[in-house]
Amino acid sequence: MGELTDTMRRFKIFIVEDSSPFREMLKEVLHDRFPSVEIYEAIDGEEALKQFETLNPDLVFMDIRLPGENGLQVTRRIKSLYPKITVIVLTSYDCEEYREAAIRFGGDYYIPKDSLSSVHLEKVVKSFIE
Repeated sequence: MGELTDTMRRFKIFIVEDSSPFREMLKEVLHDRFPSVEIYEAIDGEEALKQFETLNPDLVFMDIRLPGENGLQVTRRIKSLYPKITVIVLTSYDCEEYREAAIRFGGDYYIPKDSLSSVHLEKVVKSFIE
C-alpha cells in the first residue's frame, strides 16, 4: 500500500478543458478518488502548451473543442515533443469521425464526456497509476 501512495504522490494529471463546470467536476472526482495526485489545469491549448514543459504530467485529459488551437492540434504538438505522455481525448460529441481523428492526432484514448462516470474515471486513472 505504501508503494502505491508514493507513486500517487508523484503522479500528475493535467486537465485541458474550457468548460469550467466540467473541469471542476473532473478535478473534484479526481481529488476525491486520488487525494495524493497532483492536478493541474488549463482552459485552452495556448495555456496548456505554456505550462506543459514545466509540469511534466503523466496523464492528460484533453477536450477536443477548445478556443484557439483545438485539442487535437494541441495533442499532436504534445505527442511530438513527449511521445510517452498519455493523452485521453474527451468530447461531448461521440462520433466515429472524432474517434478516428483523436487517434490520428496522437490521442491514446477517446472517451465521450457523457460516458465518463466517476467509477469509469477511477478505473482509467488507477490503471495508469499502478
